[in-house]
Parts: sequence; structure tokens; C-alpha cells
Amino acid sequence: MSGEVDAPLRVIVVDDQALMRAGFRALLDAEEGIEVVGEAADGRAGLELARLHTPDIALVDVQMPVMTGIEATRAIAADPLLSGVHVVILTNYGLDEYVFDALRAGAAGFLLKDTEPAELLHAVRVAARGDALLSPAITRRLIGEFVARPPDRSTAPGFETLTRREREVSALAARGLTNEEIAAHMVISPFTAKTHISRAMTKLGARDRAQLVVFAYESGLVTPRDR
Repeated sequence: MSGEVDAPLRVIVVDDQALMRAGFRALLDAEEGIEVVGEAADGRAGLELARLHTPDIALVDVQMPVMTGIEATRAIAADPLLSGVHVVILTNYGLDEYVFDALRAGAAGFLLKDTEPAELLHAVRVAARGDALLSPAITRRLIGEFVARPPDRSTAPGFETLTRREREVSALAARGLTNEEIAAHMVISPFTAKTHISRAMTKLGARDRAQLVVFAYESGLVTPRDR
């Protein structure tokens, strides 16, 4: 219908620092099309908040009392009723020891707490679309630091059902290429590249592109030497 307005993206902020929560809330609430629907000071309270509001995005600090951000992320990802909640992990360091664990737990990506306001707002929208909140540069750094030694090299269930094209686009995504770069590399349209990626995610049960990257490395589809 003409004049319809899209519903705002609904966000919860989970961080044990009150000042940090207040800052994120003020920034997000001031942006048109984004609404903060709740705050929590620990992971368990954040999980309950997610169950209460089923937001589009949960900004979750990695280190918190009662339940860590990774534990909360894992619980959210395991709950079918929260399948539409995209978790973005907040961290003080670009590549701390928790980042890859967070991605394995089901996080859509991560952000530095000192990120620029415009980048945070963009990140919320990117994660809400189900895209990986990992720039190519960040993805490559993650590959070098963590994916070289994942704790479990078992093949993801459903991996054997991927077509040759789906494996190819998954490998390129895992190397940090965007849809446009994948399309150029494979000489296909960006829409076709996105379609192959979406089908691969569906077959693997990946919540988002970030998990597709994790599965690609765990299955051995790509290795750190490929980056």
C-alpha cells in the first residue's frame, strides 16, 4: 500500500557497563528506522530479553558476569524461536581469543567497542539482512589468527549435498570476497552469486554468512593457505 513505512529494526543491548549501554542506546535510538527495545547487564538477562522481545539484532558484550556473551549467543542460536535474532558480538580488541568462538557459537559478526558511530549503524543494518558483519580485511585476519587451528575439523552436516557451484561460492566467501567480487571471479551476476550462497547456507543450516565461513573452514573446503 502506498505510504507504508517499514517497521524499525529492533535492537537489544547487552553489556555489563552501564555507560556503554547508554551510549549505544542513545546512538541507535537517534537513528531513524532503528529502535532499542531493551538493555541487560549480563548474558543470562540478555537471553531472557531476547526471548521476551525477539529483536532483529542483539548487541552482546563478549565478557559478562553470570553468562558470557558467547554462552548467550550459543543459547540464542540454539533456540528455534529466536532464529531471526542476529547476534553481533562487542569486543575491546579486534582479534581477541573469543572472536572465533563467538562465530562458531552463531554470532553474525563482531564490532570493536570504539567503532565509529556511522559504522555501528551500518553494521546493525548489515547484520539484520543476514549478511556477515565481517569485512574482507577482517575475514582475512581471522583466517590467519584463528581458523588455522579450529578445534573441530569435522565436516558440517549437509556439506556433501552442496553442488560444485555452491562449494565454489562458499570457498570464495570464506576468503573474504563480497558478492560482487565473487560474481566477477566466477563471471556470473551478483544476484546469481547471492542465490548460490543462500542455497549453500540453507543446506548447511547456517544462520548467516558468518557461519558459512566457519563451515567452509571446518569442512576443509578452504584452508588458511588459500587466502
